[in-house]
Amino acid sequence: MKFENVRGSIVAMITPFRDDGSVDFDALTVLLERQISEGTDAILALGTTGEYSTMSHEEDAAVVEHTIKTVAGRVPVIVGSGSNSTATQREMSLRYQDMGADALLLIAPYYNKANPEGMYRHFTAAADAVDIPCLLYNVPGRTACSIPVSVVEQLSKHPRIAGIKEASGDMSYAMKIARFVGPDFALYSGNDDITIPILSIGGSGVISVYANVCPRVCHDIVTDYLAGRQQQALETHLKHLQLMNDLFMEVNPIPVKSAMNMMGLPAGSLRLPLCEMSEGHRIDLWTTLRDEGLV
Repeated sequence: MKFENVRGSIVAMITPFRDDGSVDFDALTVLLERQISEGTDAILALGTTGEYSTMSHEEDAAVVEHTIKTVAGRVPVIVGSGSNSTATQREMSLRYQDMGADALLLIAPYYNKANPEGMYRHFTAAADAVDIPCLLYNVPGRTACSIPVSVVEQLSKHPRIAGIKEASGDMSYAMKIARFVGPDFALYSGNDDITIPILSIGGSGVISVYANVCPRVCHDIVTDYLAGRQQQALETHLKHLQLMNDLFMEVNPIPVKSAMNMMGLPAGSLRLPLCEMSEGHRIDLWTTLRDEGLV
């Protein structure tokens, strides 16, 4: 299925692990089928939530292959091919394109950072090499660098850069890059708590952690807003805001995997350096899940 400015809820999938740390592909199938049956509009594999940074390239490829095979064209599959090595990002982008990805998620160069020209070249090296749409990923809390507004403007004109996942949480920044939104460049919220504000400035949807827990609710918030039912969407968003916030009480994806396991979903374990939640946070999260009728 082609990625053509998808509007709606895109789930940033977790990667389920067994107790021995290996990828649990049976559980991944269950979780993917749940997403599709609950109305999720697209799947993101190997995002931050998927713990790709702790996985080998062989494991990454196996997860992508399994995801594409299981989804079987029912919704678009976006694959995170990002790296702080420009050469690696280009190589992985070509690899996942050849495996059947519908679109790619390209990250700002973390750790080594870059000046604006280096940032521009980092993204265009991958986008020039592939034939499928690419999304920029701005998440300075992880990368220690934000994509400059001027660079977003340049990249928004690239024929294969189709949008941006904006996960800075900075609405001032989001307002500035909203000027570049159009038929060929989409804006997606990368933070569940500001989905409605992002939609209000021309956003096309959310790339969501919360959708791992409540895919139908996440889908309905975006669908209702885009269909003109803004008040209904806002009420639903506010109703579930506490859980959205609780999923970030510790570093993602620790809380979302914990929540899914509490709900009886096969999220499995985490990989170091991520580990289980503190007991106090577990109690707070369980209480919110209970109040939402999820446990």
